[in-house]
Amino acid sequence: MAEKVTLVVFSGDMDKALAAFNIAIGAASMGMEVSMFFTFWGLNLIKKNQGSIKSKGIMRKMLNFMNRGGSKRLPLSKFHMFGLGKWMMGRLMRDINFPSPQELLAMAHQSGVKFIACTTSMGIMGLSKDAFIPEVDSYAGVATYLGEAKEGKINLFV
Repeated sequence: MAEKVTLVVFSGDMDKALAAFNIAIGAASMGMEVSMFFTFWGLNLIKKNQGSIKSKGIMRKMLNFMNRGGSKRLPLSKFHMFGLGKWMMGRLMRDINFPSPQELLAMAHQSGVKFIACTTSMGIMGLSKDAFIPEVDSYAGVATYLGEAKEGKINLFV
């Protein structure tokens, strides 16, 4: 039986997403069973890049307008500087052939990393399954994450 690794992905920042996907891919390449539980702002990593998000209620509509998400729209956690920092980081990453968040997401999925979207956060934010990329394996609550984490040898919060 393969060792399990779980990651709670709470942040929607690009630099933290890079770290989370990098760890997940590394663990999967070592033969570990990996699951990533995306919750709150972490859901932005697995939202679709195109189209608007339909939600009910003025507050949820405003939240989803300001927080569209998608792996192409992630800000940096520091030095974002209205997008200049993100552009500079992207340029530095291309200089050393480091994959983009979209490429890392695809690599993780191809490596067998399981993506779980938190249904509680989805409910708070008024998000339906239509808002997410097809690579999401399941939609579940914290009990599912805890079940995975209980069997995990490594459990990380990003």
